[in-house]
Amino acid sequence: MDNQQSKIDNSKSIILKNIGCLVTANADGVASIENTSILIENGKIAAIGDRQSENVIDCDGKMVTCGFVDSHTHPVFLNDRDEEYAMRLTGVTYEKIVEKGGGIVSSVEGVRNASEDELVDKVSQRMDRFIAGGTTTIEAKSGYGLDTESELKSLSVINKVHKSHAIDLIPTFMGGHAFPQEYSDDHDGYVNLICNEMIPAVAAQGIAVFNDVFCEEGYFTVAQSKRILETGKKYGLKSRLHADEFVDSGASELAGEVGAISADHLMAVSADGINALVDNNVISTLLPGTTFFLGKSTYAPARELINSGITLALATDFNPGSCYIQSMPFIMTLACMHLGMSVEESFQASTFHGAKALELEEKIGSIEVGKSADLIIWGISSLLDIPYYVSNHPIRYVMKNGKIVFGT
Repeated sequence: MDNQQSKIDNSKSIILKNIGCLVTANADGVASIENTSILIENGKIAAIGDRQSENVIDCDGKMVTCGFVDSHTHPVFLNDRDEEYAMRLTGVTYEKIVEKGGGIVSSVEGVRNASEDELVDKVSQRMDRFIAGGTTTIEAKSGYGLDTESELKSLSVINKVHKSHAIDLIPTFMGGHAFPQEYSDDHDGYVNLICNEMIPAVAAQGIAVFNDVFCEEGYFTVAQSKRILETGKKYGLKSRLHADEFVDSGASELAGEVGAISADHLMAVSADGINALVDNNVISTLLPGTTFFLGKSTYAPARELINSGITLALATDFNPGSCYIQSMPFIMTLACMHLGMSVEESFQASTFHGAKALELEEKIGSIEVGKSADLIIWGISSLLDIPYYVSNHPIRYVMKNGKIVFGT
């Protein structure tokens, strides 16, 4: 496969031949096809099985899967927060760091003062690392600006990187991420700003698809979160929710009430919260990387959620403070080790269910005729090897819309 990228004519059909095992997931579960080929035309999967083309990529009998879909990330920030990581290594909890002025608000000054070009450069570099790990679509949140100008700037950054980079970024407005310092004593005043000024401006800008709120003790109350989400719905923004991460706050019940697409985190979700998610068909997006990165031991109850019939997605929660992880294969490892998920469940949750959490399952998230050719050509032969390798996953090529975007 050496130097095949330079030999491929993207204007013509492409054949991935000699696939030892094609692995894909859909609503019914995970399926595999041995010793097969994939025909790609105009960036989409045209056929699975024996076909002919002048453009050939030999997969050397290894595995091919679709690209990962990371449905929860926070990539728009200027600088890392490695000093907080150092504090946690000495035993200081994330909650204590927030009390001392760290956490989300510590990233605000950087975003507010940075130029749009500076942020585009930073985010583009981060997208390079996502692509190298096999992720071909991410959901990308604003939320480190926390004023109207900076939130609009963050969404513009997401849009510019989406247009210029191989990866697809699905934009989410998250003015409801935390309370900026100027509103530290006037939380309802900041909620007024979000609802009366930010959301109308975001809708007029026309970039954001979703509206997310951090409904958690010490952040936005259920009543405040409901107001933000309901206002967003009036302006055409679909609801997502950071729910029950540290305590059972009633956020999962709110997610059901407002018809959220996804409720995320859920480490402290209650039985009533699970019932609300089930009854209202809310997807549960679990983020085991955050639990791991913060050094906590209580992971989300994945087994209980799956057994209840909930659609479960996995994502990285990549952000500068509580989870500096960009690898979906490593998230699969954590899901298998700490969430009690099978390899097949973790793969389905990292691909098709991630696409479903973004309402894109008709276009991406599985290898099916008519879908985008977002594919990973691996240097391994078995699905089990993805979580088994833990790190340094042997990815040979990543294709986005039928073009090789990683690997040489």
